[in-house]
Amino acid sequence: MTTVVFMGTPQFAVPILQGLIDHHYDILCVVTQPDRPVGRKHQIQQSPVKQAAVKNQIAVFQPEKLSGSPEMQRVIDFHPDLIVTAAYGQFLPSKMLNAVKVAAVNVHGSLLPKYRGGAPVQYAIMNGDKETGISLIYMVKKMDAGDILAQQAVKITDDDDTESMFEKLSLVGRDLLLDTLPKVLSGDVQPVKQVEDEVVFSPNIKPEEEALDFNQTAFMVNAKVRALRPDPVAYTEISGKRTKIWKAEVSDQQTDLAPGSVVAKDKHHLYLAAGKGTVLSILEIQPAGKPKQQITDYLNGIGQTLTVGQKVIK
Repeated sequence: MTTVVFMGTPQFAVPILQGLIDHHYDILCVVTQPDRPVGRKHQIQQSPVKQAAVKNQIAVFQPEKLSGSPEMQRVIDFHPDLIVTAAYGQFLPSKMLNAVKVAAVNVHGSLLPKYRGGAPVQYAIMNGDKETGISLIYMVKKMDAGDILAQQAVKITDDDDTESMFEKLSLVGRDLLLDTLPKVLSGDVQPVKQVEDEVVFSPNIKPEEEALDFNQTAFMVNAKVRALRPDPVAYTEISGKRTKIWKAEVSDQQTDLAPGSVVAKDKHHLYLAAGKGTVLSILEIQPAGKPKQQITDYLNGIGQTLTVGQKVIK
């Protein structure tokens, strides 16, 4: 059996790990991020990958910092045939990459060299791309810079958000990996170098980047809403109060009102002006200190004070 050390953390990586298990790869251990506090109550929670590993009775390593850790040395001592990573969340030291007998392979959620970094799916949606995909690459010390072993494109629909795209990409990544690994093991694969002039980076989203800009078109504002759902969720300030926008859609309406103004409003609808005369319909919203709510509930409560023509977003 081919021995594998698997490294991953979020739900995206779980189908990929399970696919390796189901196809009888010998998973020596799983390396994932330490348990973290989650939610308002800060309850300690295992990563989805750890939960899958425990369910399959696989040893789990969770170093806070991989480099120089005892866990890293244990992986090196395994001398696995393969290291497979999928959204692990830390760089792998050269010592670790050099310990494999055959290859270290990364399952990355973009069509490299576009969107190297920690938020490739978010940037693809936020930039209005019509497709993204999966790239399988040899791992090198430089971030997401290894030679490409295989790629597969995946369409992004106007309804997709980061959660739905990760679900699609994880299954494509699983199948592409299972199809490609036998070729890697046999040497029957032709890696392709990435074109450095075409590199685009997608660093992790910073808190200040979560704010919506209604001077952009309604399509681009909605693209950011979708890109930041379900976490961390995009926000704006309505009448000076920080408000998360969970769901919206582009309206067919046009307007002469300034971006951020109320174009139309009734008991069940709120339309806001965006850039270039476009209009955005707000569907789900979360005022500060309140739970997420449908726009009807918002308009029956805090939103009652909004009036047509009023500029509510600066």
